[in-house]
Amino acid sequence: MAAKYIIGSVAASFAVAYVTDKLVADEKIFGGTTPNTVSNKEWWEETDKKFQAWPRTAGPPVVMNPISRQNFIVKSGSE
Repeated sequence: MAAKYIIGSVAASFAVAYVTDKLVADEKIFGGTTPNTVSNKEWWEETDKKFQAWPRTAGPPVVMNPISRQNFIVKSGSE
C-alpha cells in the first residue's frame, strides 16, 4: 500500500521538476536570453579547434577509475 504513495510521489516530483526546468530554462520566465556562445555552433567548433591545438605539457594520461584497473593478486583466505 505504501508503494503506490512512494511511486506516485516520485513521479509527481519528476513532473514538477520537468515543468519548472522548462519554464525557467526554455521559456525564460525570469527574463534573459541564451548567450551567443551557447547557441552558435560555429563558435563552438572554433573553440574546440583552439583547445585541441594547445600543446599537452602534462604527464601521461591518468586512469579515471583506478579501482577497476588494480593489478594486484587477490589471495583467497583458504591458503
